[in-house]
Parts: sequence; structure tokens; C-alpha cells
Amino acid sequence: MTLVKWDPFRELNSLGHLGRFLDRFPEWNQSPTTTSAWAPSVDIFEGDDDLVVKAELPGIDPKEVELNVENNVLTISGERKLDFEDKKESYHRVERAYGTFSRSFSLPRLIDEGKIQADYKDGVLTVRIPKHEKAKPRQITISA
Repeated sequence: MTLVKWDPFRELNSLGHLGRFLDRFPEWNQSPTTTSAWAPSVDIFEGDDDLVVKAELPGIDPKEVELNVENNVLTISGERKLDFEDKKESYHRVERAYGTFSRSFSLPRLIDEGKIQADYKDGVLTVRIPKHEKAKPRQITISA
């Protein structure tokens, strides 16, 4: 279970005029060291031979990403760390999300867990989950 630090002003900042009003009071804004829960965007599509999961993970070292399949559930988890390039006092606003994440997806029963492949390129994790031969569509000839 992921613990998330509660920020009472997070929703208020997204309310447009009220958010701009609150910007006048920097002491009320979220500090640069605060992390919030976030979830990477994911696309899932199915081909004839496999399922493909693509997750956007920009700025994350692929060695820091964990990929598990257990009981036909695929879980992608990891952490995007906030690393200050300069002194943290020089930051005026931090809008990119940081912290731990975990996404889980139910998979169909007829997949071949032993042949799952994962590739990371340009900040996108691509997971290919092959289907068992039983799950692939096949043409049946009709005898006359």
C-alpha cells in the first residue's frame, strides 16, 4: 500500500482564479520537497499474437522500475526521485509529479508468462505479453 502525504491545497490550486489567488501567498503553496502520488499514463492494446502495454516513464532509470506478473496481474512500480539541480531555495514552483507509483492490470488467463518481454526507449516502457497458442485465432477448414 502506498502512503500519500495529504496536501489540503492541491485541489484548490486547480480551481483557476482561486489557484491564482493562492499563488500570491507562496508560503501556502506546496514546498518543492513535497511528493505526491502519481501514476504514469498507460496504453494497452491487443494484437493477434500478444498484448502490449506502453507506460510513459520519462526521467526514470529503467533499472529502478519493477515489473511483476503474479496470478494474471501485471504490476509496474517504481519511483521518480526529485533531484535538485540547484539549491532547493531557488525553485519557485514544482509541478512535475514525484514519488512512488504502482499500476496493476488484470491479464487474460491464456497468456504465456514465460515469454514476456520488456523494452525501455525514450521514456516509454513497452511490455509485450504473448498469448498462448490456444488463445490465438485460427482458421478452421470446413470439410464437405
